[in-house]
Amino acid sequence: MTSSDKLKIAIIGSGNIGTDLMIKVMRSKHLVCTLFAGRNFNSAGMKRASQLGVPISDRGIEAILANPSICDVVFDATSAQAHIGHWAALDKLGKTVIDMTPAKLGEFCIPAINAQGTLDAGGRNINMITCGGQSSIPIAAAIGQVHADIEYVEVASSIASRSAGPATRANLDEYIETTEDALQRFSGAQRAKAILILNPANPPIDMQTTIYAKIANPDLPAIRASVEAMVAQLKTYVPGYALVVPPTVEGGRVVTTIKVVGAGDYLPQYAGNLDIINCAAIAMAEMIAAARHEKNTEERKHG
Repeated sequence: MTSSDKLKIAIIGSGNIGTDLMIKVMRSKHLVCTLFAGRNFNSAGMKRASQLGVPISDRGIEAILANPSICDVVFDATSAQAHIGHWAALDKLGKTVIDMTPAKLGEFCIPAINAQGTLDAGGRNINMITCGGQSSIPIAAAIGQVHADIEYVEVASSIASRSAGPATRANLDEYIETTEDALQRFSGAQRAKAILILNPANPPIDMQTTIYAKIANPDLPAIRASVEAMVAQLKTYVPGYALVVPPTVEGGRVVTTIKVVGAGDYLPQYAGNLDIINCAAIAMAEMIAAARHEKNTEERKHG
């Protein structure tokens, strides 16, 4: 893929998630960051972007509205409330938006489960759910592939308090609602509950998530095979994803624990909760880039 074929990415939101996304985009062979937009030139993210030579703006989404050709795809790393207005404006421009907030406006996407289906559906607002959703839902879905009659699924994610920035803390209600909705949709469970624990331990802990599934007469060998296949799929785009406790029957429930260690691109490795949702977003953007490259190649071939 030549540099002119790379997918042009704009990032709005210069906090931890946005800045880590920028570093990941710069490392990609298929993407190029053409705009990093926030509200404060003195923020740590804006300073880092400037040092790396990435075009920056303190006008947020207005920078895209003033120059729509600056990007093909927008990563919205602001807040659930802000995304409502952002999407209304970007939809009119025909932009594809990968939503990092729990706004629930677009199609829920977990690359390990429905990446191709999401793209085939042609939706331009792709919602990456939540960090806890990206870590737990694939496991719940893998169990749901074996047992379509899960009575109840509960997920408890523990993350380092230091990895929860202002946007994460401001969106906790939306986090819970969005994670629970997506859990039910992808696993088929009758009921779902999501819990997020901000652990203040020092040194900070790695992200760890435990998934509890209440199932009558669980087929444990089949569940383990399904979960291990899902974990292998996840590791293709989240290298730090690991199965800590394989599916085990305990107290009448199937219990599974996973851990996510971040890549350490911009954020510390303990911030696996941010790393996994960013890795998922990059995986989707690279699929969009590959599809566009294939289409352009075919068009050039046929004149």
